[in-house]
Amino acid sequence: MRRVVVTASGVTVVEAETPHPGPGEALIRTTLAGVCGSDVHALHGRHPFVALPFHPGHEVVGVVEAVGEGVESFAPGQRVTLEPYLPCWNCKQCLAGRENICENLGFFGCGHPQGGLADAFTLDIRRLHAVPDELDDRAAALIEPLATPVHAAGLAGGVEGRAVAILGAGTIGLLTLLVAKAGGARRVVVTARSEARRTRALEFGADAVVDARAADAVEQVRAALGESADVVFDCVAEESTIRQAAGIGAKGATIVVVGVPPGDVTVPLHLVQDAQLRLQGSATYLPADFAEATRLLTAGAVPVDRVVTAVHPITDAAAAFADAESGAHVKVLVAPS
Repeated sequence: MRRVVVTASGVTVVEAETPHPGPGEALIRTTLAGVCGSDVHALHGRHPFVALPFHPGHEVVGVVEAVGEGVESFAPGQRVTLEPYLPCWNCKQCLAGRENICENLGFFGCGHPQGGLADAFTLDIRRLHAVPDELDDRAAALIEPLATPVHAAGLAGGVEGRAVAILGAGTIGLLTLLVAKAGGARRVVVTARSEARRTRALEFGADAVVDARAADAVEQVRAALGESADVVFDCVAEESTIRQAAGIGAKGATIVVVGVPPGDVTVPLHLVQDAQLRLQGSATYLPADFAEATRLLTAGAVPVDRVVTAVHPITDAAAAFADAESGAHVKVLVAPS
């Protein structure tokens, strides 16, 4: 079979042996796999937790081809998507239902021996979710990335009736916008450095957009909201955005760090203390977030045809990465078949 490998030299496709499912595992034939922003960051050595080389592909929809011993909940021919984090199931976080922050966490497609950007892969069935018939493969490929802002919104205490600012209008920023609008946010303002991304945010339903590079960006966001923000989602996670978030938030506001920072940043701790800001990290998702993401997609809350803007064959994986990095696309998918 074919498998994508990311090294310091770039993105290549190599030949590999098709794996066989062990007890409690399934062999999945990949239908579509997304290129995540974290994959691109790792390619350039900018991801703090993913080292080169690695086998990418954690936003996946596929079909069960075979199952290992003891598997009864999934059968060949069934469409599935997956939660890619790999918990130990035994540490205190896992036992408390917070397996996304397992103390011994692994991650499929990020430092794991296998990834979904391949013809096939094997995985523990506890990581699989059945895809409802109402969703086509393109929509199903968005369940995993959409679950990220669903989880972030939950950690913020929900957004219904609240003033929301979103910093960044890349893929996750736009999906966060869609989640905020579906969640009943009173008003949503999005910042971005790129004019094209600001335009796209308006097309996706933002009430207003602001140039993140403007010297008075904080004041502009507050003016566009008509107040300070109750919740700020930082989907960029750089020092400049965390400082903007602290200025945009109201006293007592929640700042949710959704993006993966490339390294250490300096936080305006005096503002965090004095305004009693809540600085909340958001790490991936939980099964309930996958269920909510699936519900939102089934309900039509996500314009799938406008989110999925490019699909490449696996032989053009390098071009898929280039498209994902270009800023011209929202979500780029790879189709091994």
